[in-house]
Amino acid sequence: MLDAIFKETADHMQKSIDAMKKEFSTLRTGKVTTTIVDDIKVNYYGNPTPLNQVGSVTVMDATTIAISPWEKNLLPEIEKAIQQANLGVNPNNDGDFIKLFFPPMTAEQREQIAKQAKAMAEKAKVAVRNVRKDANNKIKRLEKDKELSEDESKRAQDKIQKLTDEHIAKIDEALKTKETDIKKV
Repeated sequence: MLDAIFKETADHMQKSIDAMKKEFSTLRTGKVTTTIVDDIKVNYYGNPTPLNQVGSVTVMDATTIAISPWEKNLLPEIEKAIQQANLGVNPNNDGDFIKLFFPPMTAEQREQIAKQAKAMAEKAKVAVRNVRKDANNKIKRLEKDKELSEDESKRAQDKIQKLTDEHIAKIDEALKTKETDIKKV
């Protein structure tokens, strides 16, 4: 019974970290990546469709992303979707494809993005702590129902705390790495 609680707890905590890392990928660092445009949806014949499903998205250099639609009539729709996404750049449409030129980030922008990363990490920590709380409640319920002794309950809660500490440390490490990427010029 306890092993199932430990496994489920570790899985949920890891999912919180994975979600944070996915969120991190949308943040801009010193060089652009295609993940910056991952959340953009294009009106494709009345359906909101991810940008990478209506054309190819490639990084041309450290500051430029090129989007080549599979259907040329989608250029205005893609352009509109990019403007609505508010990426901080204007799309340049040359009739065949769209280029996004990202200017080098200022120190102020880097600080702002680092703050966003910290907020994302804090959100992940809260999620991990909520998973800990749920696991501890399950253990206390088992103790209350006399399925666990007081000592077993205490040991199980200590193990849950160790899992929590490990996952919080992983979040801090991922945040430190991301901040280094963001602040690197």
